[in-house]
Amino acid sequence: MKVLIIDNDQKIRQGLKTMIEKFCPQVVELNEANAIQSGIEAIAKYNPDLIFLDVELDEGTGMDLLSKLKEYKFDVVFITAYNKYAVDAFKFSAIDFILKPIGLEDLLNALQKAKTSLANKDLLKQLVILKENMGSLSSSEKKIVLKDSGTMYFIKVSDIIHCKAEGNYTEFYLVNKQKLVTSNMLKEYEAMLEPYGFIRTHHSHLINIKKIVRFDKADGGSLLLENNHNVPVSQRKKDQVLEALSKI
Repeated sequence: MKVLIIDNDQKIRQGLKTMIEKFCPQVVELNEANAIQSGIEAIAKYNPDLIFLDVELDEGTGMDLLSKLKEYKFDVVFITAYNKYAVDAFKFSAIDFILKPIGLEDLLNALQKAKTSLANKDLLKQLVILKENMGSLSSSEKKIVLKDSGTMYFIKVSDIIHCKAEGNYTEFYLVNKQKLVTSNMLKEYEAMLEPYGFIRTHHSHLINIKKIVRFDKADGGSLLLENNHNVPVSQRKKDQVLEALSKI
């Protein structure tokens, strides 16, 4: 794997470079740049497999740099300081990122993920969604990137009816009767989707409250959804569900 670090902070570049050289034998070539133009030149010169790219550069952003390129023959891991809205945008776009200060475990995880997704053909679409999600989108316009074993899907959050946990996987049920299975756990999507009108009704179910048709009190309680699925409501979640329904 050939890696390029683009960051305007020399200490960040040096620290990342030191960790990669010491702990990442899969990296056979390592180069660096400190700005948009030097980064573009380094990409052309070194043809990296993976770029660690700072979100904020001196004369613009990492996304500004990527927008100047005609093609993407590499994968990207953004480097960012913690900001809830930026972090949420990365998660919804399924673009990998690591937070400053960079820890070794985060670095190793990022390299392992990149190993399976080099030359990301969908990066441009992901960047479009990232830019949209960085803006002030309403929940009806917001999109999320979902990945199964071989395909990437770009889904409107408002088109998700509900999500169901299946072990370490999550099943998504959509308004077009499509079903997608991702390799992320339900609790990860719960944290992302709760602010957009989703509620956990049961340890295995996360529901878009706008897709509820009715609440049935029989047998402890269940919800009928727009796709005609019946979803259980746990006793522990019943009051929370009823409160959410009263606000629709």
